[in-house]
Amino acid sequence: MGEPGSARPGGRTARTREAVFGATLAELASRGYDRMSVEGVALRAGVHKTTVYRRWGTKDRLLAETLREAAQSRIEVPDTGDVGDDLRALARAIQATLSSREGVATVRALVSGAQGSSELERIARRFWASRLAQVGPIVERAVGRGQLPRGTSATGVIEHMAAPLYYRLLLMGEAPTEAAADRAAAAALAAARAGVFVSA
Repeated sequence: MGEPGSARPGGRTARTREAVFGATLAELASRGYDRMSVEGVALRAGVHKTTVYRRWGTKDRLLAETLREAAQSRIEVPDTGDVGDDLRALARAIQATLSSREGVATVRALVSGAQGSSELERIARRFWASRLAQVGPIVERAVGRGQLPRGTSATGVIEHMAAPLYYRLLLMGEAPTEAAADRAAAAALAAARAGVFVSA
């Protein structure tokens, strides 16, 4: 028997799942992890709280399933033929996510929630790993085209490009700007071309 909420039903049940997951992120964005509640999620989703409790049981289980769903969603990976343009487009996509209420809520849940729940910690690790795996081909293609040195670590490039944007949000409390995204992409690209991320 699977975990509560882990099935992928269709029809009305699928609409309920979608509404509850959306409400979970909205509740998280407006109230924060500590103050969000199953009751608040149910109210936002327009469903009875017993529906939520019956299918997910606890706030942590509901949040974990919401984040698991987010981790499984695919992101568009640019392929312009130029690694600089690809990294800039990716950085701007990250910036746009970190400027949305739902994106901010998801990231903050992954960071703060993971510290207090082993289940959320596992979900957070899978989330970040899936994101890196999805965008890694940007660097791999660039190496194949001779635009970056052989042995360049895709993880190193992507982490160093994204880190300033997450820093600005999580430590400075400000949404990153497109200009910040462009600078982060340019800095990561310059370091990659200089061989900083070449695996030993």
